[in-house]
Amino acid sequence: MVYVDDIIIASSCESVVPILITQLEKAFKLRNIGAPQYFLGIEIARTSKGISLCQRKYALELLVETGFLGCKPSSIPMEPNHSLHKDDTPLIPDPKLYRKLIGKLLYLCITRPGISFVVGKLCQFSSAPREVHLQALYKVLRYIKGTVGNGLFYSSDPDLTLRGFTDADWNTCPESRRLVTGFCMYIGDSLVTWRSKKHDVCSSSSAQSTEPCMLVQRNSFG
Repeated sequence: MVYVDDIIIASSCESVVPILITQLEKAFKLRNIGAPQYFLGIEIARTSKGISLCQRKYALELLVETGFLGCKPSSIPMEPNHSLHKDDTPLIPDPKLYRKLIGKLLYLCITRPGISFVVGKLCQFSSAPREVHLQALYKVLRYIKGTVGNGLFYSSDPDLTLRGFTDADWNTCPESRRLVTGFCMYIGDSLVTWRSKKHDVCSSSSAQSTEPCMLVQRNSFG
């Protein structure tokens, strides 16, 4: 993985890594700093139990920047059944601030899938954010305050059982009435992929959806 002048090399065969580094050194001036510990705001920790990825430093800097470092933390990123929508309340004075915070939260979603849905929801109001949307965004910040060290953990356990979870919310959008679905997939206890999507159809049940929900199966790989 390459980002400007930073490179991470990963391989399932450890012996080929020094060969690749040697080949790269023939074409570029490199500085090998060993196993990664910090990369593009992502903190990487390795133990015999697995690899941990988090953005604790990035999250703390975000809380300091927004003045939420000393706030009362929230146990959830969004109130249950809180239906965000466009309303007639006044627009916030500085929409650029809202968009800037949304951008920072989107980057935090790299290791924080628990806030992905609500951040994606709040993104839909970036063109004309109102006070209710800003308050919902602040609740996400209060949730981050209480879970600042959360992240992803990839276990070294050899269990390769594939597990999946999916859900659908019918007629969830007050304006478009579109269907929203979501899923997450695990290999063993490690979360490997997740997504939520607003579809192009209006459905009140799975039988009416033109895009079927993901079929989830549990398989064991040898």
